[in-house]
Amino acid sequence: MTELELDGLKAKQQKIWASGDYSAVAALIQPIAEDLAQAADLSAGATVLDVAAGSGNASLAAARCGCRVTSTDYVTGLLDRGRQRAAAEHLPMDFAVADAENLPYPDASYDAVFSVVGAMFAPDQEKVAAELVRVCRPGGTIAMANWTPDGFIGHMFRTVGRRVPPPPGIRGPVEWGSEPRIRELFGDRVSDLRVVPRTFVFRFASPEHFADYFRTNYGPTLKAFEALGPDGGKPLYDDLVALAAEHNVATDGTTKIPSGYVQILATRR
Repeated sequence: MTELELDGLKAKQQKIWASGDYSAVAALIQPIAEDLAQAADLSAGATVLDVAAGSGNASLAAARCGCRVTSTDYVTGLLDRGRQRAAAEHLPMDFAVADAENLPYPDASYDAVFSVVGAMFAPDQEKVAAELVRVCRPGGTIAMANWTPDGFIGHMFRTVGRRVPPPPGIRGPVEWGSEPRIRELFGDRVSDLRVVPRTFVFRFASPEHFADYFRTNYGPTLKAFEALGPDGGKPLYDDLVALAAEHNVATDGTTKIPSGYVQILATRR
């Protein structure tokens, strides 16, 4: 894919993530960021860059540890929501518009670089990995949480992709949840690379509640429904309901969906 094509794809992605209300989905998965901050063993006063921060889950988790946080994303509306959340908790934090593939910071600027189910969606995975390493100081920590290919979210992406195929020539974001691919991306630029399988459980009243919530709030599914129109959207809705029902482990009449992800912790050489 050419640079021009990549730029067009990223512009389209910006519109996707600006649609719906991703912060409503992010609110559900805040514990993923809290667990990652604890696993990274952050120290008060450390400088932390949150890449593709969305509405600030990892930014807030790091700020609660007393860190000096810069929260970045390329969707200004999501950064605005992060500002509101930080203000509500009286947490000092910096915010900046930034592209995960071209971070506007000098080499070795931060003690820790985070991304929670964010940078994994950038189209050029090699550039993202290089940038995460570049802006982290030697001996600093790179910490990520990414959905896995074989987890529920990976299944959801494939379910949507069968109705609305993704752009050709782009590697799937859930490859960031595959340990061999993660090791390939970071290579010998890091040491002590740990890829730890984890599970987050989505909780809804019913499979239909899940499908409604993601159709309304999650940009990628919202845009898929828009592309399909009313007639094509009904089969996708039915697919999502069936997927949620298939993965439901609740025995009390509600819906609980275990969703696999990985915690990635590495030290920059």
